[in-house]
Amino acid sequence: MTQSPRSVRSQCPYCGVGCGLELLPPAEKGRAVRRDAEGNPMWTARGDRQHPSNLGQVCIKGATVGETLASGRLRQPLFRSSFSDDFEPISWDDALERITKQMACSLERRGNANGIAMYGSGQFHTEDYYVAQKLMKGALGTNNFDANSRLCMSSAVAGYTQSLGSDGPPCCYDDLDHCKVAFLIGTNTAECHPVLFQRLLKRKKRNPGSLKIVVVDPRRTDTAKAADIHLPIAPGSDLALLHGIAHLILRENGQDPAFIDDHTENYEAFFDVVARWTPRRVARFCNLPEKRLREVAQLFHHRETVLSLWSMGVNQRREGTAVVSGLINLHLLTGQIGKEGAGPFSLTGQPNAMGGREAGGLSHLLPGYRLVANDQHRQVVEQAWNLPAGSIAAEPGLAAWQQIEAMERGELDLWWVAATNPLVSMPDLDRVKAAMSKCPLVVVSEAYADSETSHYAHLLLPAAQWSEKAGAMTNSERRVTYCPAYRRRFGESRPDWEVFAEVGRRLGFEKQFCFNSAADVYAEFAQLTRGRLCDMSGLSHALLSEEGPQQWPFPSESTTPCESKRLYTDRRFATPSGRARFCINQPLGLAEPPCDTYPLVLTVGRYLGQWHTMTRTGKAERLRAMHPEPLLEIHPVDAQELKLIHGELAAISSRRGHITAKVKVTDRIRSGSVFLPMHWGFTQDNACEANTLMHDQACPISKQPELKACAVIVAPAVSVVKPVEQEKGRLETLRRLLTPTLP
Repeated sequence: MTQSPRSVRSQCPYCGVGCGLELLPPAEKGRAVRRDAEGNPMWTARGDRQHPSNLGQVCIKGATVGETLASGRLRQPLFRSSFSDDFEPISWDDALERITKQMACSLERRGNANGIAMYGSGQFHTEDYYVAQKLMKGALGTNNFDANSRLCMSSAVAGYTQSLGSDGPPCCYDDLDHCKVAFLIGTNTAECHPVLFQRLLKRKKRNPGSLKIVVVDPRRTDTAKAADIHLPIAPGSDLALLHGIAHLILRENGQDPAFIDDHTENYEAFFDVVARWTPRRVARFCNLPEKRLREVAQLFHHRETVLSLWSMGVNQRREGTAVVSGLINLHLLTGQIGKEGAGPFSLTGQPNAMGGREAGGLSHLLPGYRLVANDQHRQVVEQAWNLPAGSIAAEPGLAAWQQIEAMERGELDLWWVAATNPLVSMPDLDRVKAAMSKCPLVVVSEAYADSETSHYAHLLLPAAQWSEKAGAMTNSERRVTYCPAYRRRFGESRPDWEVFAEVGRRLGFEKQFCFNSAADVYAEFAQLTRGRLCDMSGLSHALLSEEGPQQWPFPSESTTPCESKRLYTDRRFATPSGRARFCINQPLGLAEPPCDTYPLVLTVGRYLGQWHTMTRTGKAERLRAMHPEPLLEIHPVDAQELKLIHGELAAISSRRGHITAKVKVTDRIRSGSVFLPMHWGFTQDNACEANTLMHDQACPISKQPELKACAVIVAPAVSVVKPVEQEKGRLETLRRLLTPTLP
């Protein structure tokens, strides 16, 4: 692939769109050099025109990523015996010895490794994910590895698996150019996946009659503003809406009988359930006019091409798996899957959440879309890892929130957090902080020194981040991109996979962890995908570097990209019968509905200019200027009743905590609901820990918490809640240990 002199191609490290970036080095001597806030020379970024996922487009986060790479970095390992002590620098050898000693003590004390848990991230490269699985599930024999994908996409994983027999989005981004209907539910695509949304808008502008956009969202977001039809449904009523659409499709004979007969199962039971969800019943449940419901149902028809897109608004629900399956049901009913411009398309939140799923990066998974509960799957992986039979435990490990509960009970001796910031992203944050205080050794592998989770760690390990380590990432359309190391590592930082491998060797598994490079790691992982739906056995760092990004499946027999960009084009699914399943669930509504004491529903989301917990984006001046503070959106009717004034402070309280935020009175939120962004933790200016208010109730199948809704009361506030003095002191201690410049 051609590129500018000395430029580097990579994948953007933010959302799951996985845009290609072209990175340009600091200007040569004699030319002006852009520098970040700490004086470090900056690489600049622009969209890669040759990357098929974004074709040169890029959002403001990707365009400013060069400003964030050197500021506020963690330079060396730091340790303290208790949270009340100051951190002191230690050597890597000492740090790794403390980890392995704690693991060994836990194994001896308990007779197993269940007192050890790791919490990783979709910001890992696939190599990091893979070696972590080999360490935890193989060498140690515990499945207690989970990732922030559990908070993000696990309902999509479970829904695909239930309905189609395997995880794996069947669609591709080209379907945005061919669908006649784009059905967006539970996704603010304009702000969270902006490059994809702009692709839809540009198409609609070029050919206005070619596309209908339907948006289902309680808020009138920027996404909803561009819709032909906006359904501002009551929070928690998604599944009822989908049943109602199915009911009307059947009533109008819009189903595809041949597809149903030849390629699905459980249709009769599905028919019986949706027959009872009449338009009148659904309209009441969703608080919508029947007319709007009928308008949308008319767009779902087996002779149309409908592309459904969803994200956190669907997944982060106690019935997240049920809603995903309910959406897939519509595509099975109309035969809208496995063909151009159609299908159920989950938009991932993290840059390599897909790669994590492929590598087995959840507590119930193994590499290659395998399951720990499957005897044959465990045997295949044990043989590949050269481990004795029975080394991999047969039961799923602790999911993300279960790890918190285990710490509360004193059942974890070591909790290792890597490449994520749970003290912003988890629900019920005060409970998480209290649980961490009960764990004897909390290890945090982090590139930046001032993340909220760093303040509740005993041992901090400086992580080499994207741009400083080589690896692969997979985006939402199953496209794998090689991400080279184009900057030297900061201070003593190390790639996560190297750290995990060294721990494995110190535990006595020298042969299993004798990797010389990230390319070696990827080669071993890719071979474990052979013959699976996500077959990447033909991929390597060398091929990806030379030929550019590739979609899977890409088996080793391939010399060119796969023939189809879509899965299930042959209408044969990954179930034992080869048929897709209609899944049956009755709508439950919100896990915590409003009541007299807490009469409003709080929903949380994201801003265009910030990403996740602001660990990286918070360091870019332009992004901070876009969104200088979090705002509580509230409808004018509710604001008047509660005596809230636009621009003044409000106190927001739930059953779990209290926070304050500035009020934004707007009709973009429906009456009865309020909205807050989730980005701001206690280390940020204008701290507003939105997830402090959220409950931990989760989908029983996916184990994904309902982070999208809880019951709250809002009242005028008299002062801003600031971080506690202890937390501020820890922050200053960490900042004193930073190195101000990067050569």
